[in-house]
Amino acid sequence: MFANLIGSISGWLYGYILIFLLIAAGIYFTIKTNFVQFRLMGESFRVIMEKRSSQEAASSFQAMMVSTASRVGTGNIIGVSTAVCLGGAGAVFWMWVIAILGGASAFIESTLAQIYKRKDGQGRFYGGPAYYIESVLKNKPLAIIFAISLILTYGAGFNMLASYNLQSTFEVYGFYQSNPTLSAVLIGAIVAGFVFYCLMGGGKRIIGVATLLVPVMGLLYIVIALLAILTHLSSLPAIFANIFSNAFDFSSIFGGLAGSCLVFGIKRGLYSNEAGVGSAPNAAAAADVSHPVKQGLVQMMSVFIDTLVLCTCTAFILLCSGVEANANMAGAPYVQAAFQSILGGAGPIFITLCMALFAFTTLIGNLFYVDNALIYLNGQRMPSASAFLIYRIIAVVLIFIGAIIKMGLAWDIADVLMGIMALINVPVIVLIGSRAIAALNDYIEQKKAGKNPVFQASSIGLTDTECWK
Repeated sequence: MFANLIGSISGWLYGYILIFLLIAAGIYFTIKTNFVQFRLMGESFRVIMEKRSSQEAASSFQAMMVSTASRVGTGNIIGVSTAVCLGGAGAVFWMWVIAILGGASAFIESTLAQIYKRKDGQGRFYGGPAYYIESVLKNKPLAIIFAISLILTYGAGFNMLASYNLQSTFEVYGFYQSNPTLSAVLIGAIVAGFVFYCLMGGGKRIIGVATLLVPVMGLLYIVIALLAILTHLSSLPAIFANIFSNAFDFSSIFGGLAGSCLVFGIKRGLYSNEAGVGSAPNAAAAADVSHPVKQGLVQMMSVFIDTLVLCTCTAFILLCSGVEANANMAGAPYVQAAFQSILGGAGPIFITLCMALFAFTTLIGNLFYVDNALIYLNGQRMPSASAFLIYRIIAVVLIFIGAIIKMGLAWDIADVLMGIMALINVPVIVLIGSRAIAALNDYIEQKKAGKNPVFQASSIGLTDTECWK
């Protein structure tokens, strides 16, 4: 009954509300920013390498890596497989659309987070949607609701899903097939124990190594995808034809909207890049930059790396493998079969290694967001050691539970909780987005004057900021 209820809420939420809200907001911000995601893409590559002004604060690159660690994960691999198997190849097109439009939304929310960030006693910056909701709208209750929804989404929904997706990649191995239930329990316990060890401070070196390996594994994943595409060039016209014909099969889409390529593309695209959800601004606020727009551009690029590059790599591997997609193969089975078709016996092993690394950094990155929300709820103070311990125990228990629940329930819980965040954050950034657009205009004017842009809130008429006076 619970699974059916959550599934119904998910279908209704994405089929009738978020599908229009996300696309409308993306189009609105694209027009209002004069297509910022296209005209300033080159600038985003330049600012990402700028150095921070103090050792205490995070650089643009470090802040992007935190958000990318959460973004680049199981959704880029298992999420794409689920979308293609359940929604059809056309879901890939709608993932591209939501990423391109979402790039503008990501720019706005991350720029706002920078404008309204705070500074602690150690010289480190922090912030996010809860802070700009409170500062601009003066709506503390709504800010609290958003912080709670973020905790539930990342501490529960997304981490449970990451845990499920990780253990599901072992389904192809003989030891798993001999006793699936016991295998899922053991894998879930190992993953939960590993995360708990790191959360308690014993895994700093492990986290450092894993974070270092994420870009390496991401690049390796892209290289393998390109090799697969190059060896299947003759299949590309048919793949594109399949994607576009399925994407614009409107009779099929509107005949069953909740299960269509359109809805699955938006669901999995949003889960993958999180544009407009309100999560990445928590990492964006931590960056030490001379102008808020710089971090908005960096986070915008992170969306494109996630969906237009990594998700597309997965989609092309799946569609050129020759393995037929169907609902029974949704998730890890389709990915494993496709990679085995292309790479032979090494394919499933490679995917398991990628998933283990991506899932681990996703779990840790997600809990960074939860920490930020807990600090907000505690009046910008770190919760007590005992409170933090209780939260970490609960988070680890949920990671274990995630490994042993059903696939549909794991995805639906994550989708519903993520949808609640978007329902709060997207209308908010539409209401107050003019501040980010004014900051963008200020940035462009300084660039035209040959300056390295430096922001002062008073230059765009703001008096309610803490760090830009």
